[in-house]
Formats: sequence, C-alpha cells, structure tokens
Amino acid sequence: MGAKDIHARKGLKKSQKILDHMGSTELAANLFRATQAEEKLRRDHIQGKQQANQTHFEVGKKVRQTIQELGGTMPEALPTPEQSIKQVASAKKKLDKKK
Repeated sequence: MGAKDIHARKGLKKSQKILDHMGSTELAANLFRATQAEEKLRRDHIQGKQQANQTHFEVGKKVRQTIQELGGTMPEALPTPEQSIKQVASAKKKLDKKK
C-alpha cells in the first residue's frame, strides 16, 4: 500500500503521520522491514532511487509473508489506536505536571 492508501484505510487527515497512529505490533513489523531493507541496501551496494524502492518493496513482501506463515495478523487488519503517540505523550505530560 502507498501512503495515501494507508491514510485512507486508517481514516487519517493529510497532516497526520502514519507512524503516530500504529500500534506496537504494526510499528515493530515496519521497523523490522525498514532495518532489514537498509542492511540489504548496504550489503548489496544498491544505488539509485528505483532500485532502493524495489528493495524496500521486496523486503516488505518477505516480512508480510513471514507474518502470514506464522499465523499473525496482517498489518492492515490491526486496529488503529484511538490516540496517536503524540496525544498519549501530551496526556502524560499533563498528568506529570499535576503531580
């Protein structure tokens, strides 16, 4: 899925960041994909935007395949948290001030 598709699926506004509206499982899968793609780019000396994008796509496909094989919930089927990470942090800050 592209960023626009994810925004639509999660019901986010254009100004809202996708990563701020992911639960821990979805964040972990995304971070794993990103770190593994980055390592592959370095290890295989991949250069150029098109080749880098293709590498990210391929690594993402493998991560999704692994989630499916393990019987996990696919990221698009995971619930979107009611509050973004920024909202949670703001509420915590307010609570800390009250103490």
